[in-house]
Amino acid sequence: QVQLAESGGGLVQAGGSLRLSCAASGRTISQYAMGWFRQAPGKEREFVAATDWSGGSKYYAGTVRGRFTISRDNIKNTVDLQMNSLKVEDTAVYYCAADPQGLIATIENLSPHYWGKGTLVTVSS
Repeated sequence: QVQLAESGGGLVQAGGSLRLSCAASGRTISQYAMGWFRQAPGKEREFVAATDWSGGSKYYAGTVRGRFTISRDNIKNTVDLQMNSLKVEDTAVYYCAADPQGLIATIENLSPHYWGKGTLVTVSS
């Protein structure tokens, strides 16, 4: 069993930056696909970003590509999401997600095997 704990959320002005971090415990995630999805108030969940086990392949939603960067540290058992040029529409609860079989698709399809409790990001105008 893997537990995922997100941190780094908060209030930021539009145009600002935040860095989210996800710490995994219970097992090493070095072979897992990892990623992030988000859910804004009153809206459906939305895929944000994902990376393969090595961090060499990265995938982004069109709405965040060029502004967000996903990275991972398999020694520290963490995955981060650097968010730049934040927009009001980025306001959401951000969830860390993991697939133990290394499948990016389950994260893109919003059906990961594991996910955390989320961290709230609020972007003000």
